Amino acid sequence: MDDIWIRILDNMGDRVSGPLKFRLLLQPLMAAFFAIKAGLLDARTGKPPYFWALATHPEHRIDMLKHGWKDVSKVFLLAVVLDVAYQIIVLRFVYPGEVILVAFTLAILPYLLLRGLVTRIARRR
Repeated sequence: MDDIWIRILDNMGDRVSGPLKFRLLLQPLMAAFFAIKAGLLDARTGKPPYFWALATHPEHRIDMLKHGWKDVSKVFLLAVVLDVAYQIIVLRFVYPGEVILVAFTLAILPYLLLRGLVTRIARRR
């Protein structure tokens, strides 16, 4: 099990300097664009910050997840495709767990963190 974690950490570090490294900046920026757009809309319509509402309003969770997925799904799928291409080029093998981890980190995590933050900032103004 330790070997798996070491391999994952090594492979993640190699992505920073390997081919297709532009995606490490481009995909979070795309997710941030969608998060800012949705966060501003949330502030205008009086909705609570997204990530906080996911955790505290279970009655609306499914609808919120569907809306969030609609925003970030293209970025996530692009992250999956590009990471599979990277793994084929560099590793000559595809590790599905790493693909999901990278796609989550590049697409979903920035979206979750920024959407609620943008909503809070926009409400203060």
